Amino acid sequence: MAMSGMRQVAVGVGAIERTPPDAVLKEGVPLLLESVPEHRRSAAVELAHWGYGATAGAAFALLPARLRRSRLTGPVYGVAVWGLFEVAVAPVLGLAHARRSRPRERWALLIDHVVFGFVVGAPPEAGIAGSDGPDGDGGTDGDGSGAGGTGPEDRRRGA
Repeated sequence: MAMSGMRQVAVGVGAIERTPPDAVLKEGVPLLLESVPEHRRSAAVELAHWGYGATAGAAFALLPARLRRSRLTGPVYGVAVWGLFEVAVAPVLGLAHARRSRPRERWALLIDHVVFGFVVGAPPEAGIAGSDGPDGDGGTDGDGSGAGGTGPEDRRRGA
């Protein structure tokens, strides 16, 4: 969804003529889009993109945990997803934009995929709050709150 917002800005400022999800559905699999009522096609294009992004995000979760913890893994993954589309998916589907030079559009799409990568990537700071808790479990007190025995009630009891 963050990428969709970036994409809308890029279209609005003229950096992108036609979004990849729109091109895929209109050029790559037009019969699929034609089965959707015309007044719902914009929503179908957006939902297809969200579905693709959710699938790519779920695939990211399959990477080894130690790799996902790196701050750069998410953005690198986002760029890899973009690259896969550019060099494999778009040409295989015969999309028109795969056959022409479009540097400004490619830069805009690259940037929004880096943003996607930052969104799916787990920042290393996520576990910092209470990470030195006495029980060594990341500072949580068993309820997943991350309080780690440092709330006002715990301080009153001397915890």
